Amino acid sequence: MVNLVNKSHRAALFRDRLGRAMEERRVSKSGLARLTGVDRSTVTQLLSDTGDRLPNGQLVASTAAALAVSSDWLLGLADQPEPVADLMAAAITLTEAPRALIDDAIFAWHREAAGYKIRHVPATLPDMLKSQELMRWEYAPHLGRTIDQAIGASEDHLNWMRTARSDYEIALPSHELEAFARAEGYYRGLPRQVRIEQIDRLDQLYAQLYPSLRLYVFDARCLFSAPITVFGPLLAALYLGRNYLVFRDTARVDAMAAHFDWLVREAVIGARDFPSLLARLRKEAEERQD
Repeated sequence: MVNLVNKSHRAALFRDRLGRAMEERRVSKSGLARLTGVDRSTVTQLLSDTGDRLPNGQLVASTAAALAVSSDWLLGLADQPEPVADLMAAAITLTEAPRALIDDAIFAWHREAAGYKIRHVPATLPDMLKSQELMRWEYAPHLGRTIDQAIGASEDHLNWMRTARSDYEIALPSHELEAFARAEGYYRGLPRQVRIEQIDRLDQLYAQLYPSLRLYVFDARCLFSAPITVFGPLLAALYLGRNYLVFRDTARVDAMAAHFDWLVREAVIGARDFPSLLARLRKEAEERQD
């Protein structure tokens, strides 16, 4: 809805916000005059004129640029003084994604969103549900001698996450689980016993945590999703590999939440049927000749 403000009130609002911006940025009348290319008397008039006149658009724009605020804010058309570009920069950030189990950024976002629903599409199997042997196989080539320390820190983080009063919905592509059970692709070389123990761990954790934890399986031939995590209404993170692209503006967080809900609606295996899938995968892993 457009906020209708009479001309006299808008002029007074402009004077007030101009004075506040100058004070906060410690810009004098002479300084603003130099920055905008006008006489000092013009700046004085902008601040003291009690009528309903507003400066022309060019002067408003140059004044806003000089004070690093938005023209819309000076004119009472926006509530935030930051220019749109600055608001967008704050709403979208690029955060380093180290090759680790649960890195500090992810843990901080989980803590921030405690009590909200967490929606997650992992890059592989969900870290919070992995066995120590799978984590060791997966991360030892990168972490080397620090793998035991990393596993210990990860377990502490994961234990906190499991008691954070958040519901977790996780969506996995079916080919990821099939490749895991068969030790194919990313999981090539993963010992059979590690795979069976991991499937058993998933089954046990799911029995303990359902319905607070719900897993859905989608067919990547019909649907696609990049690795994302939506932390309630607060933020959404897109995993790029070396970085997370993090969104905090409502429109993009809602869009990613809607994308996840689409995966859930179109899932080929729902949350209630996930244990049956695990039983089939375990049997296949036992029978398969590596």
